[in-house]
Amino acid sequence: MTDDAPEPPSGLRAMLPDLAPWRASRDFRRLWYAGLISNFGSFLTFVALPVQLKDLTGSAAAVGAIGAVELIPLLVFGLYGGALADAWDKRKLIVWTEAGQGLLSVALLLNALLPHPAVWPLYVVAALSSALVSVQRPALDSLWPRIVAHDHLPAAASLNSFRWTVGGVAGPALAGVVVAYAGLGWAYGADLLTFAVSVVLVVRIAASPASHEAAKPSLKAIAEGARYAWGRKELLGTYAVDLAAMFLAMPLALLPFLADELDADWSLGLMYASVPLGALLVSLVSGWTARIHRHGRMVVLSAALWGLAIAAAGIMSNVWLVLLFLTVAGGCDMVSGIFRGIMWNQTIPDELRGRLAGIELLSYSVGPTVGQVRAGGFASWWGVRTSVWSGGLLCAGAVGLLALCLPRLMSYDVRTNEHATRLRKQREAAAPAPMEA
Repeated sequence: MTDDAPEPPSGLRAMLPDLAPWRASRDFRRLWYAGLISNFGSFLTFVALPVQLKDLTGSAAAVGAIGAVELIPLLVFGLYGGALADAWDKRKLIVWTEAGQGLLSVALLLNALLPHPAVWPLYVVAALSSALVSVQRPALDSLWPRIVAHDHLPAAASLNSFRWTVGGVAGPALAGVVVAYAGLGWAYGADLLTFAVSVVLVVRIAASPASHEAAKPSLKAIAEGARYAWGRKELLGTYAVDLAAMFLAMPLALLPFLADELDADWSLGLMYASVPLGALLVSLVSGWTARIHRHGRMVVLSAALWGLAIAAAGIMSNVWLVLLFLTVAGGCDMVSGIFRGIMWNQTIPDELRGRLAGIELLSYSVGPTVGQVRAGGFASWWGVRTSVWSGGLLCAGAVGLLALCLPRLMSYDVRTNEHATRLRKQREAAAPAPMEA
């Protein structure tokens, strides 16, 4: 915050989300609604796709292999997508990739309607969707600092987290019912509709052309972003911690099999919704995050607690306790995500924001993607529940080790960090962004 900025509110009001970005920027509101709607549909497919693979193959390894086919597009297009986000109009990138996701929903819908659906289109769509998301996310993540005032970025991070978790709770919960009683086609059809609505909203936001300092998309430009990230050890720490947590303790590919083992098929939708529900509960009381200055310590602590909560979920034999610990894990993951986002948005210069967003995308996407393969493999060798609880314990241990090896992350303080201070002064010196009603 600037020296003359008002003090954060106290008491109950301090716990509630700060709506300042919502009130100040029309483009923020439009992008927020678009994300809410498309996320809701994406979570329908997020549940329907592994359920369909499970029904067609009966194999935990086959479900976990979704992560394998998503990995290469994620690695390639994540980095190149970041360079595109710095060099091209961010709004156009978001619109075209959103439309592409809608076409993939059409493919899933048509395959589901066949008398004998094929397995291979599910993997093809998963790979193409990974490529489109990898191009879109850097553009989206680098757009927020342009449409939100610098001092409002922590509040925007919390509101965006809340938006994601609403879809994450409602989408899987509804998907479990839709898939069980209406069929996979209805889930894929609803996803298609949400992408159509999202495109209509996004095309109405203002253009966001490249910064005049931005490099053209190339390997040299990607390498420039990587060198900057390597020089920022506190940023490297956020990437490493999240990568370890998601690779070792992401159990989502195993949830259909865990529900079977607990003799609770009815709970599958609730299991998928539990992690986002925990995140939602944290988002609802996220006002306290504005008072925290040592963001790196919060990233480490919450990632370690995520691992312990996942381990507890794997040990429990009562389905309600499993749901409880999955919810706790989701809350911890949200805390980590909020503070990672604040660190990124308040310290990275605009001309590098897209490329660094591409690296960020790899840090929080490669882990879950490869983690699905790890979880599926462990489950095939040692059992589903062993795969879950062992991954959680390994996560907690790995995060603790990283904390010892990353002193810059543990000592990060937004009030004194040189990069945060420099960017704050640059934003204050620049002409203020238009504040729209």
